[in-house]
Amino acid sequence: VTRKYGADHVAQIITFGTLKARLAIRDVGRALDVPYSTADTVAKEIPAVLDMTIEKALQINPQLKSMYDSDEQIKKLIDTSIQLEGLPRHSSTHAAGVVITKEPVTAYVPVQCNSDVITTQFTKDTVEHLGLLKMDFLGLRTLTVIRDTILNIKKTRGETLDIGKIDFDDQEVYAMISRGDTDGVFQLESGGMQSFMKDLAPTSIEDIIAGISLYRPGPMDSIPRYVSNKNNPKNITYKHPMLEKILDVTYGCIVYQEQVMQIVRELGGYSLGRSDLVRRAMSKKKTEVMEQERKNFIHGIKNEKGEYEVEGAVKRGIDAKIAAEIFDEMMDFAKYAFNKSHAAAYAFVSYQTAYLRCHYPVEFFAALLTSCLAHPDKITKYLGSAKKCGINILPPDINKSTSAFVPDGENIRFSLGAVKNVGVSIIDEIAEEREKGGAFTSFTNFCNRMATEKLNKRSLEALIRSGAFDSMDLKRSVLLEVFENVFDSAVDKKKNNVEGQLDFSSFFEDFGGENDDFPSLDEFSETEILKNEKEYLGVYISGHPLDSYKEKIEKLSNATVYEINENEHHKFDSGDKVTLCGIITGLRKQFTKKNELMYYLEFEDLSGTIEVIVFPTMVRTFYNLLKEDAVLCFSGNLDMAEDKPPKLRLESAAPLTAVPSGKYKKLYIKMKSFETEKLEELKTILTGGDLPVNIYYEDTKQAFSAPSSMWAKENSIPFDDLYEIFDESDIKLIEK
Repeated sequence: VTRKYGADHVAQIITFGTLKARLAIRDVGRALDVPYSTADTVAKEIPAVLDMTIEKALQINPQLKSMYDSDEQIKKLIDTSIQLEGLPRHSSTHAAGVVITKEPVTAYVPVQCNSDVITTQFTKDTVEHLGLLKMDFLGLRTLTVIRDTILNIKKTRGETLDIGKIDFDDQEVYAMISRGDTDGVFQLESGGMQSFMKDLAPTSIEDIIAGISLYRPGPMDSIPRYVSNKNNPKNITYKHPMLEKILDVTYGCIVYQEQVMQIVRELGGYSLGRSDLVRRAMSKKKTEVMEQERKNFIHGIKNEKGEYEVEGAVKRGIDAKIAAEIFDEMMDFAKYAFNKSHAAAYAFVSYQTAYLRCHYPVEFFAALLTSCLAHPDKITKYLGSAKKCGINILPPDINKSTSAFVPDGENIRFSLGAVKNVGVSIIDEIAEEREKGGAFTSFTNFCNRMATEKLNKRSLEALIRSGAFDSMDLKRSVLLEVFENVFDSAVDKKKNNVEGQLDFSSFFEDFGGENDDFPSLDEFSETEILKNEKEYLGVYISGHPLDSYKEKIEKLSNATVYEINENEHHKFDSGDKVTLCGIITGLRKQFTKKNELMYYLEFEDLSGTIEVIVFPTMVRTFYNLLKEDAVLCFSGNLDMAEDKPPKLRLESAAPLTAVPSGKYKKLYIKMKSFETEKLEELKTILTGGDLPVNIYYEDTKQAFSAPSSMWAKENSIPFDDLYEIFDESDIKLIEK
């Protein structure tokens, strides 16, 4: 738009972030030097729901009221916060609003710079009031995914798909959505929406439009009624027969702003223009205006001559009490309502992505993964989704991969663009060389042809470790042993050869005449291969260290990292206790001001990665367990700071292999027969319970059952104490 109309004729629009209840408490706490822990405790007592205020929280939360009444510092904190609540806190840029003006923008409104973006100094309401044209431009990654999927289909199948002419009554697509199989489907992929779609079982685009409109705070309360009425049409009732033709498409529920407009027109006699004013007043929560419109809707409006400008529901034969109930129901809903045209546009894109996912899954997931190159967590999630659809993810291949994820038969070839230390210019050069000289026939052939200024040893190592040369039947361990010498030799040949002069030996090499004659070495272990993939690709390709634990992880975890990171509808809050099972993929040590050691862990489950904070006392307790590549079960409290990624504060840890997930037969402990001190310590730790304990002496190969006074309690096995005496490998739970 800037290019089209000129930079001085286009500006984005300013918006002001306000001091919400919790934020006000924390900000005021800082200003008054209230300890962070105190301000944080007070803030957490304010429910994290829409439209919550501090005064309202004092009325509904006895704990907060008690703190207010009993502590002078907290009373001052809350009183000051109430005065500041709702005031502008900071300026930012409106998500989509753009002003386009005939004369330069500065002829109409003042402008300013917000993070390198030119914005108006007036908010959108003032800009509109001044009569300027405000456009809302929404950039959707999904539209790129749709375009790239269509291009993939053309390349792989030779089909030219017109996405605007697909069948919108394809029951196969609706069946997929009804199964909740919607990862990657625009607007329908969150856990809550998947659950809603399973209940709703949509059979038409109207159901998708309604689903998108209802699945938001406020309208969500209507979901059970909507689903029930859809599945049981006989139960649908209307407060007045005139409502039926307006609400039949949504099974008797008010879902859209357009329905509100239609109701006041049909039942109250409003004009189109006036009905739109009611819609606006409702959505903006203008209470005084709505109270007046309530009277107008029921009893109508007369002009000076006594003629009705608006007839009102009573004059149209509707009982005043029924009319009041209808208006109140509209008011309850309309403040949250979507307009149907907006929801329909979303649903249109939702169905298009669902259609592509259903009928062209390989091409769709390749495009979807390409769109997430900058987001490793999303790549992890969608790789898992593709695998569930039976699509294998192949490692990057020096002869097949590009900067994007690409379909490879019924599988997807990993992107070279996702390989760490390999820049776009190198990838483009590789693709260009392949196009010009054909496929690379060997590792030496690749080095001879690509020994340019752009490719370096660091990039070459990354390509090897990521598996890009696996298709040449060369072990990664061997290539890492020889690649520096091979590359140096190739660079020397390039330097020594004068341009235009033919080197006889390289003549055969350039045309694939040479064979790689490298030493014979054992390949890296599976663990080492996976570790390299994680480091250089950001994800695991040939497997996952947690694959063999999937069932146990599902039983033991009460959340996933992806759910916590997304935090849909504020399901999680600071202080919430969660249990996560996964693997430590990174560990950073730091010393506190008191010179005590603490850890910051990168912890990954099958859905994504989260940072885990381990304070000094926890480091001392679990020191032997907290190692890179350790597969553990963590419990702790969430830290959900605003505008920052969620973190977990560790409270307990245990090896996943040792955590009970059901009824166990025995607890085995391995030690040596002469370790009498360990045995005595064991007697103080295990003091009786329901789980038999067997002691195994590995030096004498003898085992004996411990007396019942040394049994363990299955639901509270003292692993913390046991791991201070024994190694992880010395303790084993045997399942029944």
